Amino acid sequence: MAQRIVFPRKDEVELEEFDLDDVGDGALWLRSTHSLMSTGTEGIALHGLFDDGTHWSRYVRYPFHPGYSTVGAVEAVGPGVTDFAAGDRVVARLGHASDHVVPTKLCTRVPDGVPSEPAVWFGLAKIALMGARAAGYELGDAVAVIGAGPIGQMSVRWASVAGARFVVSVDTVAGRLDLARLGGATGTVAAAVDSAAESVIEACGGRRPRVVVDGTGNAAVFGAALGLVADRGRLVVLGDTGTPAGQHLTSDVIMRGITVVGAHDAHSATGPGWDRDRGLHEFFFELVLSGRFKVEGLTSHVFSPKDCALAYETAHLRRGNTMGIVFDWSMA
Repeated sequence: MAQRIVFPRKDEVELEEFDLDDVGDGALWLRSTHSLMSTGTEGIALHGLFDDGTHWSRYVRYPFHPGYSTVGAVEAVGPGVTDFAAGDRVVARLGHASDHVVPTKLCTRVPDGVPSEPAVWFGLAKIALMGARAAGYELGDAVAVIGAGPIGQMSVRWASVAGARFVVSVDTVAGRLDLARLGGATGTVAAAVDSAAESVIEACGGRRPRVVVDGTGNAAVFGAALGLVADRGRLVVLGDTGTPAGQHLTSDVIMRGITVVGAHDAHSATGPGWDRDRGLHEFFFELVLSGRFKVEGLTSHVFSPKDCALAYETAHLRRGNTMGIVFDWSMA
């Protein structure tokens, strides 16, 4: 019997059994090896940390099945499938479950040389790539990334890959900043954003960063982030807060000509030639293989799915001591 993680009600986590669908035309049976918790998204969903009338209130319906970054091995393929075979390692934007029957168009092959545990970062890397696209990075740019959690770590790496001269990571948790440096940050600031301006400017060679990425999902950060941006610069809102009414504009926007742009996972679907993000996932794997996009050391905790309640408790109560929380389905 297949198993999956479910939030049956607010603040409750269980591992439940479910019946797997038959493997039909154009589909494959994927047996999961690893899945990565999206601590921000899944924490908001589990604990109901969102306002009525937001997109969160439409997205989260209990029972809720969390997760969207899974690596697994193909167990069997359905009729008409020629591009995948049993034994292939693939990734797909699927929830935390031991098994999936999924259309092949949603799957991307994991290349040899990329282990499954690092590969599981493909989903968060793609989300942060939407922020990098919205940022419109230029060679030699000065960039500050607020928040050095999982999304912030991915954002630092995209800014570095894009050729920014200065990439400054800002977070109150000093241990996270070490990982940001491993990923390409040229400077780090261990402070709350409302007291970080002077240090950020110094780390950017004496000027305000042209691009600031807010990867926190904390509504209170927004106003202080605007104060960091250079005149006629850009603030990218990438962290998705459940309480957007708490994000307040400051006079920086009009007086200094700042552009505020949002970035979201779904934005890749609105562009031309969408291939269900397979090309973006392949791009991520190419960068990992080349050594230009470093994911080593980002997994801080590995849990058996049987211990899913403990995993989410750890994410909630020890947020500053966690980074990547992975479920190992071989332990289920």
